[in-house]
Amino acid sequence: MSAERSIFASSTRRRFLDGVTTGLMGVGLADLMGRRVLASAPGSDLTQWRPGMGASHFAPKARRVLQIFCPGAASHIDLWEHKPMLEKMHDKPMPGEENLVSFQGKNGPLMKSPWAFVPAGQSGKRISSLLPHMAQHVDDIAFFHGMSSKTNTHGPGCVFVNTGHPTEGFPSQGAWISYALGSENENLPTYVAIPDIRGEPPNGKANWSNGFLPARHQAIVMAAHQPIRNLTRPEAVSLKEERATRDLLNFLNEEHAAAHPEESELRARISAYELAARMQLSAPEVSDLAAEPQHVHRLYGTDSSNSLLAAYARNCILARRLLERGVRYVNLYCASRASGVDGLLNWDAHKTLKADYERHAPVFDQPTAALLTDLKARGLMDDTLVLWTTEFGRMPTHQEGTAGRDHNPDGFTLWMMGAGVKGGTSYGATDDFGRRAERDPTTVWQFYSTVLHLLGLDYEHLSWYHNGLDRRLTDVHGKVIRAVLA
Repeated sequence: MSAERSIFASSTRRRFLDGVTTGLMGVGLADLMGRRVLASAPGSDLTQWRPGMGASHFAPKARRVLQIFCPGAASHIDLWEHKPMLEKMHDKPMPGEENLVSFQGKNGPLMKSPWAFVPAGQSGKRISSLLPHMAQHVDDIAFFHGMSSKTNTHGPGCVFVNTGHPTEGFPSQGAWISYALGSENENLPTYVAIPDIRGEPPNGKANWSNGFLPARHQAIVMAAHQPIRNLTRPEAVSLKEERATRDLLNFLNEEHAAAHPEESELRARISAYELAARMQLSAPEVSDLAAEPQHVHRLYGTDSSNSLLAAYARNCILARRLLERGVRYVNLYCASRASGVDGLLNWDAHKTLKADYERHAPVFDQPTAALLTDLKARGLMDDTLVLWTTEFGRMPTHQEGTAGRDHNPDGFTLWMMGAGVKGGTSYGATDDFGRRAERDPTTVWQFYSTVLHLLGLDYEHLSWYHNGLDRRLTDVHGKVIRAVLA
């Protein structure tokens, strides 16, 4: 071949490869922009809606969700809801329930919070002095003070708040949203659960299960202390060998899946392996917290001498990095399952409330407040919905013979902030003592109806046919709480 023909052929190959690369980038960009357009366009005909394509039923306020969960039933009357009457009636019997027997037995007299409630923000909302960093954000938060649960047991309670059902086998809210909206980043999971360094919450993986939805909608578990395993290619296997093996495996899997279309778990496993291959590049980058500047680490507290605070702070940074890279739903845990000593590993303060919460609150306070501040500073709060959740509340009395509080499923607090939320709002309330939801009582189903609404989803039209019923996250009890909408 002459030099001129060689140069021409080389130039032609370069133009061809450049064209292919540009074309593929264009296809990817068109797909992404198409999803964005669908997601932002109000849907006039819900019968035409198709799940998993990035499209919502109507124009959404939020595109992604951060759910922070504090296992152990974090006390509403010691953190979020001020009860002056509890202070006035301290150490006196609770009127009408002098001989109350609750989850762990007989209750003693009323017990005021060991900590002062101080006004915060322009709204003057009073929250516990245990949370000085979180106090900075009260004007952006909508509190739901009139929550109640169907169970007074931790495992079922956690599952109930996460799935809308107190029994296992139902999809978590993150799985429902993964199913409804799909991914914004094909190289990262749609739904990620970040367990605490102290362990998984009560009932473990049931809290982020796909239930009866296709298996691919279960959360992928990641944490700063627990990187995803088996992403790195063994040194003995070349890239060419790995690609050939993957192609053969994909061919066999697709053939088998086509012959057995009813087996969603196989399809999910195929998708998981494909995602894992893409995550070999994306996961190490997203979990590289060393790339964060030192002022960010100081803000969150990763340099704290409190090892639990530092570990949770690293998970908070990971949560932000996942959200800004398009992960649709991040489920972040602060504390874990119960242990042999009440209140040691989570917020379950049956015997020594003061000592337990003075251990747990600092772990939660600075990193969580920093995460909210960081989301705001980066503009992510404009289209991110943040939820704070726990399984139920605590009694206004102390357990007989102890300085702790028993379980209270009849009244507790959840809150939300971010995209579409009317900050500085307190919706509902418990009675004067914090015993029962009294004003505007609110269910978990109504809470999640509101979440779905902010994501542009009609809770009555998000369903899955299972065992003869069209199942919904909100069951048959949905209602959007419009008082908290901006």
